[in-house]
Amino acid sequence: MAVAPNPKGPLSTRFPCHQQRHTRAVMSLPSSLHLQRMNDYRHTKQLITCSLSMNGCDCRDPSQAPLAISETHMLPSVPTLQSATAQLSMALAALQAQPPLFSSGIIRLQVPIKERGDAIEWLHAQSQSLSTVLFPRCFFSSRSAINTNLYPSVMNGHRPPYPNPNPNLNTNPHSPVSVAGVGSAVFFRGSDPFSVHHWTSIKRFLSRESPLIRAYGAIRFDARSNVSLEWENYGSFYFIVPQVEFNELEEGSTLAMTIAWDDSLQHTWHTAVDQLQATLHQICPHFTKIKESSLRTNIASLSYVPTKPCWDNSVKKALGMIKGGDSDLVKVVLARCSRYLTDTCIDPVDLLSCLRVEGQNAYQFCIQPPDAPAFVGNSPEQLFHRKNLNISSEALAGTRSRGFTSFEDFHIGQDLLFSPKENIEFTVVRENIQKNLEALCSEVVVEPRKALRKLPRVQHLCAQLSGKLTREDDEFEVLKTLHPSPAVGGLPTEEARRFIEENEMFDRGMYAGPVGWFGGVESEFSVGIRSALIGKGKSTLVYAGAGIVEGTNPSSEWKELDLKASQFTKLLQSKEPNSLSRNKKY
Repeated sequence: MAVAPNPKGPLSTRFPCHQQRHTRAVMSLPSSLHLQRMNDYRHTKQLITCSLSMNGCDCRDPSQAPLAISETHMLPSVPTLQSATAQLSMALAALQAQPPLFSSGIIRLQVPIKERGDAIEWLHAQSQSLSTVLFPRCFFSSRSAINTNLYPSVMNGHRPPYPNPNPNLNTNPHSPVSVAGVGSAVFFRGSDPFSVHHWTSIKRFLSRESPLIRAYGAIRFDARSNVSLEWENYGSFYFIVPQVEFNELEEGSTLAMTIAWDDSLQHTWHTAVDQLQATLHQICPHFTKIKESSLRTNIASLSYVPTKPCWDNSVKKALGMIKGGDSDLVKVVLARCSRYLTDTCIDPVDLLSCLRVEGQNAYQFCIQPPDAPAFVGNSPEQLFHRKNLNISSEALAGTRSRGFTSFEDFHIGQDLLFSPKENIEFTVVRENIQKNLEALCSEVVVEPRKALRKLPRVQHLCAQLSGKLTREDDEFEVLKTLHPSPAVGGLPTEEARRFIEENEMFDRGMYAGPVGWFGGVESEFSVGIRSALIGKGKSTLVYAGAGIVEGTNPSSEWKELDLKASQFTKLLQSKEPNSLSRNKKY
């Protein structure tokens, strides 16, 4: 994105002496004094409020109104998180003294930290320091670049890993492993289906020059369906550029803050600075360790929507349409919502931490607008990852449990690989994604075409696809084309969508929708499956789905739903610290 030159020069030249003083002051600032400052601020009688910043989607024509300035500035590295927190506070004070002379812009200041911290532990500390009624929060953890849990379709007793078919998409050591954020420098939300206008509004705040300014969030599975009460704060999509974020790297970490303003949206520089300062004063400069057994809760009651008899009827109805000649329906994915009432309230960050046991080769995420339930998940499925023109996606379908022994696990995997029913379901998904990518890419490679993806509790059929876009601006078309895939919707897409809308008895919300982030250089989205909505009280909604194709047995698919939801069920009813390890399979 082209930006106007800064008449005051870059940040480093505007106040180089401030940066030097920052470093010395941070190194010598007593921890007790810093904590006292924070406590004094928190306990003043004046109420600290945090507005929703500005909705970036309110710009009428974002393609014709680029931001005047977009910058990222690296401050001197520090040894600890506490030093980084103090340095950002002083850097913000320096910005206040010499504000930029622009009517719009976005500036990110980041401090490298020599110690590697845990993003979930940082977010947990903020959960105890900040009010979730006022402050949105987010978390996103990418999968490893090299897939070590794919096993080929012809197995001979060995387990050779498949490399990433597109090496250009491998992350580097300076890319975040996990990102946790609080507050919103700018948010994006709307009630209409996510469109190119909304995508352009988000991209307006992103640039190649500031690749780590990212918008994290999620999109509804079906924006045309009615929105239920529990999902109303999310709109049809919800994204934020965090005010303050912690980046966990392979080596070390980074603490950053972002300030965004636009006079045309009635969100001035001074308003943005005041809000960021209010947030920074409440940021906890420490990590809070989370014990593995911290999720101490028991299930008081459990109910399903639909019930088992209603599920059987819906599956039989779908099979009648698939087998009959009056419909083009080939596959439809039906879902179940399990409502758990627990004896204690659940902290979404605690649950997120516990899910790390299940997080091998999966995306972990948490999206929570202000005063709203938290959408938490541990998804094994990639929707797409774009870096420059390079793009990757995958087909994931078919499910079996893991075996308790390596011998049993091997044979369960073979049964999945050679099941005619599972092969139909998987082939429909893979060929549809390949066809959609070929419409946008110069070349599409599918390798492997069929393999096993082994996760701690389940295993799936999987294929990896990669290609090269002709234009980076085709990113919106990629998103529009790939979602919903037959893995979570069905085929044909519109027939499956209508069947789901007419027969499912609950609102999917963001479940099975795109969850991830947009950036200036790259973007990455998972599919929001294996997910739950954590209420502010003692209610938790857990979502799971199963593909219905010719040959489906309703009772078998109901058991598959139990299997997919088991990672949440085991945690919610777990009393002993090592209950998960007792259930671990090969």
